[in-house]
Amino acid sequence: MSDIDTTQLRRLDGGLLLVFRELLRTRRASSVAERLGLSPSAISHALGRLRDLFGDQLFVRRPHGFEPTRRALELGPQIELLIDLAGQALSPNAGFDPARSHRCFNIGAPEFVTALIGAELINRLQRLASGVTFAVGHVAEEDAFKALRQGEIDLALGRFGAPRPGYVTELLFEDRYCIAARKGHPKVDGAIDNEGWRDIGHIFAWSLSETAADQPDEGVQMVRLASVPHWLTVLVLVASTDGLSTCPRRLAERHAEMLGLQVLDPPFEPDVISVSAVRRSGVQDAGVDWFLEQVRAAAEA
Repeated sequence: MSDIDTTQLRRLDGGLLLVFRELLRTRRASSVAERLGLSPSAISHALGRLRDLFGDQLFVRRPHGFEPTRRALELGPQIELLIDLAGQALSPNAGFDPARSHRCFNIGAPEFVTALIGAELINRLQRLASGVTFAVGHVAEEDAFKALRQGEIDLALGRFGAPRPGYVTELLFEDRYCIAARKGHPKVDGAIDNEGWRDIGHIFAWSLSETAADQPDEGVQMVRLASVPHWLTVLVLVASTDGLSTCPRRLAERHAEMLGLQVLDPPFEPDVISVSAVRRSGVQDAGVDWFLEQVRAAAEA
């Protein structure tokens, strides 16, 4: 650790973290003072120290209360994690209490995984831990491992290569590709052959955070109608056009009724889509253990 890091850490104490967290939650200094048993002047002094420490205004006074800056919103989940970890260190036998926690878990995941399991995950958290939330960032594979290493995310979900030292990887679910077309398509009714698949225009998905597996193999001539970011955008466009999509089956089936889609077997042996969860190894965090259980359950639902 550098001298600068040591100096910064010496200026940070648990009281400042609590003031930050409560001010981010309530947006009112009087409420923070009441909850923490501090005077208004102590809250004002703590806010000044926080602003100096982080080099940002953090909270701007408005008629309705304090409005957090972008930097404050970015710091919120990290400070929540620091408070949780400090609580675990001081009470090592207490573990993680989801019913009382207000922790926000940070995930790196491609859009199609979030679209597939996100709703079930939200429903589970509402039932089991109403104060717990999660935030998802769409990151490429190398960025995901970097974010895990630096503690910026708790879990990475998606399609990854060979396991890497320093990380624990587990398979969440497998899927295969299908063909999606709108109901009432003039050339597709319940099935599609190889000629139709090649000749009917395709809408492709691309994303910096996903493998471009929706692209045709080299040498395969296909009609391209459009390339757009993310699978859900593709499915919405397929539902309103005569375009086709070669897409993950579970995602297409999940949204088929709502969008009015046909989900068809492809005229070829579809590739397997393996989706895994990755976390840092050697890091004891009961909260991440519990949250990963909820992610597993959401993937199985």
